[in-house]
Amino acid sequence: MKRLFWVFVLCTGYFLLFSVAAYALDANELVRKVEDNFRGRDVHMKMEMRITSARHQRTIRIESWSVGKKKAFMKILYPPRDRGITFLKLGNQLYQYVPRIERIVKIPPSMMLQSWMGSDFTNDDMVKESSLADDYTARVIRQDGPMVTLELVPKPDAAVVWGKIISVVDTRTLTQVTDIFYDDSGQKVREMFYSRVRRFGNHQIPTVMRLKPLEKGKEKNETVVRLLDVVYDQGISPSYFTREALRRFSR
Repeated sequence: MKRLFWVFVLCTGYFLLFSVAAYALDANELVRKVEDNFRGRDVHMKMEMRITSARHQRTIRIESWSVGKKKAFMKILYPPRDRGITFLKLGNQLYQYVPRIERIVKIPPSMMLQSWMGSDFTNDDMVKESSLADDYTARVIRQDGPMVTLELVPKPDAAVVWGKIISVVDTRTLTQVTDIFYDDSGQKVREMFYSRVRRFGNHQIPTVMRLKPLEKGKEKNETVVRLLDVVYDQGISPSYFTREALRRFSR
């Protein structure tokens, strides 16, 4: 949620049909194309997140702006009590501003696995602190027509949160279909399912992402993100990517 954002990761330019055989020769290039496809040069999104647990259900609406891998800005639009909370990613730094306490908080790397706004997504998912293409080594473990299953393992010096990821990619659209995340001990931790692929300009991306945690005690948990509006490669003002923006755009 590098997402992920997510969220929550994926090729700028026009889409081409690549052969599965070609991808088998360079699984890492496939991962990079999938990641570049989702990020674009820049992207402005509006999305809705529905969080379900054994005790409650809540909805959050979010607006986000991002440029490449290093700059991202997010603002909570709903519910009213959280409206105006903002997040800023600059390189490997993550900041949060909470209007009711009028304070900017720097989120340390040790908290990247913490829940984002009470959801099953992590801080890392929502700002995509890690990059699958940069931080993991991929290999093809299965091919079924246009569907390619990849195993991604962290590079030796990568500061990442997952011990391994098994990802199914649709090479026709350069989109993820499912991701299974493992911890350092090899245990499955969560599953992500992607659906409803739509075209936005030169990009085809899934507009629904369903995250299911697998830890004990979270059997009834689920977080679903729906992309409501997506605009790629139209240029985003650099004014979003300063610490001053956390307060300025909170209103």
